[in-house]
Amino acid sequence: MKKFNIDKFVDTLNQAYTHWQAPVITLLSNKGATPFEVLVSTVLSLRTKDEVTAAASARLFERARTPQQILELDAKELQQLIYPVGFYITKGQRLKEISRILLDRYAGAVPDTLGALLELPGVGRKTANLVLIEGFGKAGVCVDTHVHRISNRIGYVKTRRPDDTEMVLRKKLPRKHWIRYNELLVAFGQVICRPISPFCSRCPVASMCPQIGVDKHR
Repeated sequence: MKKFNIDKFVDTLNQAYTHWQAPVITLLSNKGATPFEVLVSTVLSLRTKDEVTAAASARLFERARTPQQILELDAKELQQLIYPVGFYITKGQRLKEISRILLDRYAGAVPDTLGALLELPGVGRKTANLVLIEGFGKAGVCVDTHVHRISNRIGYVKTRRPDDTEMVLRKKLPRKHWIRYNELLVAFGQVICRPISPFCSRCPVASMCPQIGVDKHR
């Protein structure tokens, strides 16, 4: 089987990316969001559409932008500010727990290591890696549903779970692509490489893709 040219794949997506909407966390980061704001928005974004996350983050940050300010919010007000993000009650609780830990352990700052981020309640590998990338500009391998699906669809990995995909990518994906890989594939997955019936007819990397697992396309 011919080796997949990941450099060409990433370069081609980079060129096409100007026509797509950047993921919400990237947009916030590009506007100067602090690491704490990136962390909060990433927690809110789990199982939530980008436009809902963006609106909820904007409402929240008008009232609270620091761990101390989050803790000063009444639980009900916090829930109202972030509604209707998915699991908004649980996420409100998590934001207060995270804020307390940041104040107690890190003087209110967000830690910039994967291990420390993973110790925060409600923060999994996807969230931790995205905070490293968008909050600190550090290399990370953030694997969400788009990255997992597309990496398998193009045959670059053969994995069952996103965490498995992350581990394979850490070994296989050139480090120079780590920061951009999630951003590109999320935008690509939202617009072109959809989960069901992807738009292969207007895909910039169609000639490279073996369409693994694609039963129907447009």
